[in-house]
Amino acid sequence: MLVTLKGLLEDAKNKKQAVGAFNGTTLEGIRAIIGAAEELRRPVILQHAQSHDTIIDLNEIAPLMLHYARSASVPVAVHLDHGSTFKRCMEAIRAGFTSVMYDASAKPFEQNLMETAEIVKAAHSVGVSVEAELGHVANVNEDPGEDNIYTDPALAEEFVKRTGVDCLAVAFGTAHGLYVKQPRLDLSIVTQISEKTGIPLVMHGGSGVSGDNYRRAIKEGICKINYYTYMNTAGGNAARSFVKQSGEHLAYDCLTLAATEAMKQDVMAAMRIFGMDE
Repeated sequence: MLVTLKGLLEDAKNKKQAVGAFNGTTLEGIRAIIGAAEELRRPVILQHAQSHDTIIDLNEIAPLMLHYARSASVPVAVHLDHGSTFKRCMEAIRAGFTSVMYDASAKPFEQNLMETAEIVKAAHSVGVSVEAELGHVANVNEDPGEDNIYTDPALAEEFVKRTGVDCLAVAFGTAHGLYVKQPRLDLSIVTQISEKTGIPLVMHGGSGVSGDNYRRAIKEGICKINYYTYMNTAGGNAARSFVKQSGEHLAYDCLTLAATEAMKQDVMAAMRIFGMDE
């Protein structure tokens, strides 16, 4: 069933859990994500990142995402990840997405705030939730431990008050992509921002964080965890193994099923942690 992001995250916050947000760039990925959520009876966030438009355009993948969300037996929010323009966010809303993330984190604070507030006003007028980002979540080729990329709790409080965002992605040491070593997380930042803002917080760069650090972050206020790289790698590894085992006769449809199942199992493992299962 199709639901709003705000409702999902408020429920997660009350239960001290997190909802997994997974990027579905292919039919196989979407089927893996929804299949995992239905098997575990968990809510889920199905995302399309604007950066993945080079793989498949938003307007091409959106009908497929929305079909699976509406047909699912569990709550599903359909979300634009890292939208970089007002236009793209509005396109996602018109397509039927129930939430958008506007990422102006690389811009000066006041500009980020004003542009985000404009999108919040437009989105909220049609019942769509908005995520924003403050601070800088690094890529793995950067050092995620530099002081200047952490989110400032005082600025986060001001940002939330003046924009009215429904959730906020914060920088506390995670990074996008495959980690070459365990990240150095400053969870005190999450604690302070949660106390000052009172809204659900978001972890970007969730792939590769240890189970213990996931659980600690959730206890401190993280309610949405973006997870893609390891799921995608699981599918790729399964495809490679299938090719090696197939010999001369390789069936593409069977290869996609193997990749789908591997991604599903990886998503399920992540969901169990995010739901704070013992």
